[in-house]
Amino acid sequence: MRTDPFRLLLILFVLVCCGAAAAQSKRTENTFKLDDPDFRPPATLEDVAWLAGAWSGEAFGDRFEEVWNPPSAGSMVGFFKLLKGDQVAFYELLVLVEEEGSLSMKVKHFTEDFTAWEEKSDYIRFRLVSIEPDAVHFSGISFYRRSDDYVEGFIAMRSNDELREEKMTFHRVR
Repeated sequence: MRTDPFRLLLILFVLVCCGAAAAQSKRTENTFKLDDPDFRPPATLEDVAWLAGAWSGEAFGDRFEEVWNPPSAGSMVGFFKLLKGDQVAFYELLVLVEEEGSLSMKVKHFTEDFTAWEEKSDYIRFRLVSIEPDAVHFSGISFYRRSDDYVEGFIAMRSNDELREEKMTFHRVR
């Protein structure tokens, strides 16, 4: 039995789309999770280069500053500082890396006196769930580009066995 090439392409398209859809589900209203930890959607740092630059905004009831360098050498490095009034609440060092043909965001937290929260060799890894022209979804954290100068971020956080979503608003600093 012969199958025409168009039919084969259609079947392949449906399988790929269904596989991608099956690999993710909602974690909170605006965040997603990987249902299949082996699923890695294809992506490069150029897909998220719009994050590069200096940002300030509001998160966790306070204000923050964040800076991302442009893609180079297979990574983007970021720095986050949460402020409570005129004092630092905590810092984060962030790295976006290409791995396994996809992206991961690695985060390490520090107290105001620069003591690491995680053990020396530990960090938190957010694996890419999906990517769109104006949004990037890692497992548990999503960024939505509303304009070149405004981004909304959402992070799923667990405390006391309750999952909640925190919103972050990013305004580009010129």
